Amino acid sequence: MEKPPIVCVAGKSGAGKTTFLEKLIRELKNRKVRVGTIKHDAHGFDMNIPGKDTWRHAQAGANAVIISSPARFALIKNVEEEMSLDRVAELIPDMDIILVEGYKRSSRPKIEISRTAQSNELICMSDDLIALVSDAKWDIGIPLFDLDDSSGVPDLLMEKYDLPDRRKT
Repeated sequence: MEKPPIVCVAGKSGAGKTTFLEKLIRELKNRKVRVGTIKHDAHGFDMNIPGKDTWRHAQAGANAVIISSPARFALIKNVEEEMSLDRVAELIPDMDIILVEGYKRSSRPKIEISRTAQSNELICMSDDLIALVSDAKWDIGIPLFDLDDSSGVPDLLMEKYDLPDRRKT
């Protein structure tokens, strides 16, 4: 099985990365593309709900906790050091594309979200960027999309990575 392409969505805090990703995911799903996402959290997180069984297992000392149902499963595992983006992506090989919120320092292709209200500077190196989504007029030699353009970036990704449009089948 061929590994899915990984594209990072980067931008300053408050630029609208999550909102943009929601629109992008919905549009790709409308085209029947299998989309996986990875959210990078540099601060640590906890998905367990205090008092629930999985939380109680973790509190008792389990190094890994999996919850499974007929419709989904989740894994929470303690790690000695942060896993690389590639290692995390290996956990979801059956996707057509993996969209990542964060990992702005990775060497993966990036789409930067930039709002003039947050900054007038970009955070990504231009050779990593495959697209820029902004309310400003940038001329840096890569495709530029408006913040409200819900089909332009999906069109770009479909073409660039030859993603299957299963609406036709």
